[in-house]
Amino acid sequence: MNIRSLEPQALWKNFDALNAIPRASKKEEKVIQFMLDFGKNLGLETLVDDIGNVIIKKPASVGMENRTTVVMQSHLDMVHQKNADTVFDFDTQGIQMLIENDWVRADGTTLGADNGIGVATIMAILESKDIAHPPIEALFTIDEETGMTGALGLKGGLLDGKIMLNLDTEDDHELTIGCAGGIDVTAKGTYTSNALTGNYQYYKISVVGLTGGHSGMDIHLGRGNANKLMNRFLMKASADAAIKIHSIDGGGLRNAIPRESFAMIAVAEENLGKFQSLVEVYANTLQHEYKTTDSDIKIELENIDAFDTVLDASFQAQLLRAIYACPNGIYRMSPDIEDLVQTSNNLARVLVKDGSYEVLCLTRSSVDTEKMDEAAAISSTFELIGAEISTSGSYPGWTPKPDSEIVKLMTKIYQDRFKSEPDVNACHAGLECGILGTNYPEMEMISFGPNIRGAHSPDEKVQISSVQKFWGYLLETLKQIP
Repeated sequence: MNIRSLEPQALWKNFDALNAIPRASKKEEKVIQFMLDFGKNLGLETLVDDIGNVIIKKPASVGMENRTTVVMQSHLDMVHQKNADTVFDFDTQGIQMLIENDWVRADGTTLGADNGIGVATIMAILESKDIAHPPIEALFTIDEETGMTGALGLKGGLLDGKIMLNLDTEDDHELTIGCAGGIDVTAKGTYTSNALTGNYQYYKISVVGLTGGHSGMDIHLGRGNANKLMNRFLMKASADAAIKIHSIDGGGLRNAIPRESFAMIAVAEENLGKFQSLVEVYANTLQHEYKTTDSDIKIELENIDAFDTVLDASFQAQLLRAIYACPNGIYRMSPDIEDLVQTSNNLARVLVKDGSYEVLCLTRSSVDTEKMDEAAAISSTFELIGAEISTSGSYPGWTPKPDSEIVKLMTKIYQDRFKSEPDVNACHAGLECGILGTNYPEMEMISFGPNIRGAHSPDEKVQISSVQKFWGYLLETLKQIP
């Protein structure tokens, strides 16, 4: 079955077209032009602002001209992640999609349903001729995944809407009315490399097969972080088998829980027995500890060609201890909202190579002061080894307003339509609503969407029947907005 034959066809047709366009965060030139062409070809008022956000305005359908103007908002960029054995160029290729029973997924890469399904939904509304709706302002933001610079750069006065429908929630029974803010923490530095002499065996050690996932929505699930697990092994092997490290390369994007980490190491021949025993024991340990969350976890060992230099022994010890001490995962649960992660950190990237090192973290919290407190804790850890610390991309959380009229309306529509209660909640992911609300403080906002699983990982998939549920719910909402 072809993707475009799925129902609702208007939505899936646009998702297929969108997924043919490379659209990595901070590389959105092609998709911005794609959206500009889309709006202009429909004869609608279309503009791109100074930062790169695209706004398309559509008048109300007949008889709804006096209804409240609604902003429909989604982000254009997607997370680019692929399996290590997948050959794929995100800069030139469109996403290869597959249908499996009730799900659409990609072939070894992220799918882009986050937030491409939202974008495609808005496109379908914009080009429709028979869907009842109030005046629509479609806002397509850029760079949501790696800094929210699109939302941060949106100026006041460009939008007239009093209600915002953000289509970036990933469970179809949820109505999200609040979210966490975030900040990027980066530690950088240089180190001295020493020449390696003597009789050694040279290895590439890999921690692979982890589940990964969204560093906000999935942080509470206890999944393994490849950077932390690699560092744990390197610490043990340094103490027990005196390994010498040449390089470390683990993780990737700040908003993805690291799934893989690789290190190149040297082991003195007299320590080979101890080292090989450590690898076996550690592999068994991880398989036992993570059998529920990361059942495919593996430690792989590969002989490699000799290298000439390794980290200075003193620096190696300091770096491994700093990474060991760096907070990762849940920092604090909310005392006010049941089961909500209040503050967390994702140790997203560790790169140690050619005399320099870099450690990237994404710290999230729905309490801004606590966010900055954890960022300070991370900074302090790496300052102890002389790292240069920088913070960037700080964005605010979104304070819930459960008594707003749009929340009441959409709750009632959900109850009537599905004969059950929606889960009205706040989430630990970073949605753009809090940022957008700084320049549009009177705008009522709500976020919802279809079931998406495995976002920010090659396991990402979207449920076909849930998209249909979401679509019908959206159309009824647009019809009833006063």
